[in-house]
Parts: sequence; structure tokens; C-alpha cells
Amino acid sequence: MEFTLITLLNGLSYGLLLFLLSAGLTLIFSMMGVLNFAHASFYMLGAYLAYAVSNRIGYWPAIFIAPLLTGVLGALVERYALRAVRRQGHLAELLLTFGLSFMLLEAVQLIWGRAAVPYRVPAELDQPLFTLFSTTFPAYRGFMMLVALLMLLAIWLLLKKTRIGLVIQAALTHPQMVQALGHDVPRVTMLVFGGGCALAGLAGVIGGNAFVTEPAMAGAVGSIIFVVVVVGGLGSLAGAFIASLLIGVLQTFAVALDHSLVDIVSLLGFAPEPALAQMPLLGLSIAQVAPILPYLLLIVVLLLRPRGLLGVREG
Repeated sequence: MEFTLITLLNGLSYGLLLFLLSAGLTLIFSMMGVLNFAHASFYMLGAYLAYAVSNRIGYWPAIFIAPLLTGVLGALVERYALRAVRRQGHLAELLLTFGLSFMLLEAVQLIWGRAAVPYRVPAELDQPLFTLFSTTFPAYRGFMMLVALLMLLAIWLLLKKTRIGLVIQAALTHPQMVQALGHDVPRVTMLVFGGGCALAGLAGVIGGNAFVTEPAMAGAVGSIIFVVVVVGGLGSLAGAFIASLLIGVLQTFAVALDHSLVDIVSLLGFAPEPALAQMPLLGLSIAQVAPILPYLLLIVVLLLRPRGLLGVREG
């Protein structure tokens, strides 16, 4: 019971961090129809900016300043780069964001170096939140979960209860009509792209010190967030939320389990042939195959439901 509850909480905290990342990517795709290949790089940039700001004026100002700076950079990229190539089609946009990811990586390495930086959890949160049986749950993990849930609530309120939210939703499906009514659709697009990048930056702020802040951190989560977006359904925030929690819990439990595939087959009541039991693949532990589980889930979902769990838009 102790192992199950603690692993579940760790999985939920990781899943909520994935949602914070994938929510921005989902909003950008919903608005522009382009998968931003540089999205994970904005996550990395947010972590590094938070590290720089926290060293000067503290962590709590950094949690607001770093996402804001990341969002401003994202808005400038949309205004002066993506908008210029949009007439060339989505392929040009994809190539531009792909190149941008390398530019951001090189910029980070030039400024902060190739090694990991000592971006640490603030002292106020570097303590146990509670003790379950004999295992403590870190306060910072609880803080990560709280921030992600508050952002989910804020996004829902923005889209459902505000005038700008109504304009954004209308611009998703009827941009020409919204433009005819006097709204500046290009500005709305710029704000959505900047907001999505700011969400990625916020994920970097709260995830960078929970894990490791290094140049490779973008590559570590880049492919996972695309899996989340596709499994949840392109353009669906609710789908991204469900997929994030599912993948977070699945991968966390897999990493925590030290049973081989042969053991699992035996627990299910099947006795594998001796020759099969000696196969190297079946001798692998679940923890060893954990990194590929999200991609296996992606394949299964695409085979059974090509539009994802709650997909509302074709890719």
C-alpha cells in the first residue's frame, strides 16, 4: 500500500508537469495548426532564466519573471519569424521551429555552459510535506502539483469565462469572421503563441530544480510532450490532461518496478518455455523498458483511435 500510494503521487506530480508543458503546445496547435518543435526548448529556457533570476533576487520573483520573459520571446518569434513564413505553409513553420530549437540550445550553452547548473529547490519547500507510513513526500512535489492545477483552472477560466477567451475560441474555427467583427486575429495568434511559450517556461521554472537543469533537458522531454499531445488528441486540452496523467503514472510505476517480463508472465499464470525464458528481451526488467512505454501507448492509441482520446482536429 505504501509503495502504491507514494508511487501514484510521484506519477501524478510528473504527469501534471507534463500537462503544464503540453497545454501550451496544445493551445498553439489549436490556434495555428502547427506543432512547435521548439516548445521543449522554451521549457529549457524557462529553467535557465529562473536559475539566473533566482541567483540575483530569489526564487519567488523568478517564478513570475522567467515565464514572462519566455512568453515575450515566444511572442516575438511568432510576430517576426513565424508570421513571415506562414504563407509558405506549415512545412516552413515546422522547419523554422526546428531550427529555432537548435538556436536556443546553442544560446543556452554559450551563456551557461554545457554542464548542469546548480538550480536548487527553495529552502522553504526543501522539506517533507507529509509522511505516509514510513515514506516522506517532498513539499516541492506538492507545490508542483498545486501550480499545475492552478494553471489548469486559470486556462479554463480564461477560455470559458472571459471575452478574450471567447475571441480565442472563435478564432480557432472562424478566423475570417472574427477578423470581420473587428478583432485583430494576428495579435490574438501572437498572444496565444506567447502564452503557450510562457506555460513551457513556467514548467521549466518548477521542473528545472525538481530534476536537472542542463542543455539536454529539452531533448529529454521533447518527444514525450508530443506523445502526450497526440495520445490526448490534437487540439484537446482535456485530452492532454488525461494523457499527461496516464503517461506520468504509467512511467513512474514502470521505473519503480524491478520485475522482469518473465516474472510478469509467470504472475499471470503462464509458464513460459525454458527456451523463451532465456531470451534477452524477456529477461529485461520493467524499469529497463519504461522509457519506451509512452511510445508503445502512442502506437496502440493511434491503431485504435487515430484522432487520440479526445481529438477534435485532424493532424
